[in-house]
Amino acid sequence: MEIGYWIVAALLGAFFLYAGGKKVIQSQEQLAPMMAWVDTIPMWLVRCIGAVEVLGVLGLILPPLTGIAPALAVVAAIGFVVLQVLATTLHLYRGEVRETGLNVTLIAVAAVAAWLATAW
Repeated sequence: MEIGYWIVAALLGAFFLYAGGKKVIQSQEQLAPMMAWVDTIPMWLVRCIGAVEVLGVLGLILPPLTGIAPALAVVAAIGFVVLQVLATTLHLYRGEVRETGLNVTLIAVAAVAAWLATAW
């Protein structure tokens, strides 16, 4: 179970560290070709979403790694599920049904991470 968790957490962590880092660092014009939705919400909210994603990665990795409050890994994984449900809702609201495939995949992977994190 632990090896499975670390594999899933590494995949989620790499994805959200990349995506969240881009949202925190890049401008709206740089993000728009990859994330069309950034034009419809304020940039401060895009930056907050990016910061939440980066902090979520820390929540997935650090508690189980250090053994300090490992239940926070479950909370972080559930947070990613909620984040992706909200992202899916935004895409559906914008009529971008084809873009929801990645969101649904991330919901499933984050749910698996939450389940595997209960091993601690």
